[in-house]
Amino acid sequence: MFKKKVLAAIVSLGLVFSLAGCGQTSAPKDQTNTPPAEALAEKLSGSVIIDGSGTVFPLMANIAENYMTEKQPDVSVQVGRAGSSAGFKKFITGETDLSDASRKVKDSEVDELKAKGLEMGANVMEIKLAYDGLTVVINKDNTWAKELTKDEVIKMFTAKAVKADDKVFWSDIRSDWPKEEVKFYGPNENHGTYEFFYENILKKKDMVASVNLQQEYSTLVDLVSQDKNAIAFFGYGYYASNTDKLQAVAVDFGQGPVAPGLGTIGEDLGYAGFTRLVYTYLNLNYAKEKPQILDYAKYVVSPEGAAKLAAENGFAPLPESVYAEYTAVLEAVK
Repeated sequence: MFKKKVLAAIVSLGLVFSLAGCGQTSAPKDQTNTPPAEALAEKLSGSVIIDGSGTVFPLMANIAENYMTEKQPDVSVQVGRAGSSAGFKKFITGETDLSDASRKVKDSEVDELKAKGLEMGANVMEIKLAYDGLTVVINKDNTWAKELTKDEVIKMFTAKAVKADDKVFWSDIRSDWPKEEVKFYGPNENHGTYEFFYENILKKKDMVASVNLQQEYSTLVDLVSQDKNAIAFFGYGYYASNTDKLQAVAVDFGQGPVAPGLGTIGEDLGYAGFTRLVYTYLNLNYAKEKPQILDYAKYVVSPEGAAKLAAENGFAPLPESVYAEYTAVLEAVK
């Protein structure tokens, strides 16, 4: 990202020198040509600080990169991936301007925001970015568990949740599967993905005691890719960018197995059972105080933002009307 900003600066300087060298052939002062729209845009500077969901990170980082290189090269947009819960902690204390989340803000977090004088709607704007499909992944050499029912996924991840040394075998799930120990992996409690899986899929049943929870999604990809008996869960985007290392499990929600994909992830589509919204939350107080923050938020919901880049990062975009409504709200912010 730094290299792209340096390149943008070099290009800008080149344009300045080029225009200076052409001064003798410039149009007369009384010529009334309309300047391009880009020339009318206010040049902004400063920073935009974002942290939160590791699932949302690739999408938001891509939006930030495009914003800095194509729209406002003097604005520094910094995107972190501490996790949804960790991100909200920073957002509540005012450390960040936007907070990405792979689950909706919790009531307890809303209360903490209120304690800081931040009311949802009045001081904090919830922005739905896209749809994600929670994806169950297995090793490329796993030939038996390519399809699972939703109940089997739950059974596996809640089996014998007593001691870490309790073993769960594939044959415990289906008798004709290998009598080999299943190795369970997933994101840790900092991540909204963990919370979505635990609360919405497992219905708050204790997870299998031997599960290995990690902070970094790249670590999970490596662990599953190296172990024939591994199984993990995370957002579809991380699977989509690692199809050479992993295979996704097709899940049967009652009408036959459905593989996660941009054509199946959605609230009314075949993968609805494991579909969720992903969000970013904007501090409207900061947006009113600092024009670069408001401008960036407008870019996120513009046709060039999440609407365009969601699919490129493993998310299903929302209807255009949703982004248009957010644009109207942000245009009214003063």
